[in-house]
Amino acid sequence: MVDVAITLPNFVRDPAVALDIARRADATESIAAVFGYDHLFRVARDGTRRPAIECFALLSAVAASTHRVRLGALVARASMRPPAVLAANVATLGRIAGSRVVAGLGAGDGESRAENEAFGLGFGSVHERLDELASAVGAVVATGVETWVGGSAALVGACAARAGVWNRWGGDAERFASEVRALRSSSPGLRVTWGGLVVLAVDDESAAARARRLGAPASALVGSPRAVADRLRAYVHAGADTVVLAPVDSSVPDNVALVGAVADALG
Repeated sequence: MVDVAITLPNFVRDPAVALDIARRADATESIAAVFGYDHLFRVARDGTRRPAIECFALLSAVAASTHRVRLGALVARASMRPPAVLAANVATLGRIAGSRVVAGLGAGDGESRAENEAFGLGFGSVHERLDELASAVGAVVATGVETWVGGSAALVGACAARAGVWNRWGGDAERFASEVRALRSSSPGLRVTWGGLVVLAVDDESAAARARRLGAPASALVGSPRAVADRLRAYVHAGADTVVLAPVDSSVPDNVALVGAVADALG
């Protein structure tokens, strides 16, 4: 059976918006987890900066406001905190929420450069960022909290093997399956998960209209819960035991019921 998770709306000024989504997800029987993004800001389509709620502060509030769902970062960038600080954040969250915590870690990509540099964090080469990721993985795994490593298989495979779980963000199911085969050829017991953008509505026509209104990227899965569930089966067949759905309009409360319906359709 596959677990279905939903992302939280980090890019808002009022934390109550994100906490409402988390509580609604917790009240369902079908959504297994909620995930927050780790960003200091995001750039809107018009070029303005959108506010962001700090990931671990939000997750602590979520932990105190929920009882059932798992919660975690997808993903915490290794370049934003020294390994010991990141491990302390994760361990503290674990003391609050117990075994419900998932520590998603990543090296960052080109979209992170402006954010890192705006706050004086620097943005090293790919090799430097992978070294930072390896240090972070070692520190966080030592806390005993379940750890996922996000990124392309070719770059983060060794770190994912050490953590025990790999997360792929986006990409089609064929590519995902190919990367899973490559990773498991050297790490047979590796767990794999997948996450990506979605636009959901009660039927396919309404979802398509919603996607156009939102300017959703072509990579987003668009459709009714049953249609999106049908597309997700290819990722599950490739080995994903968890799929994390990120509604493009993540602040809208009705997404919780729609993601729950996807989970029900996947069975």
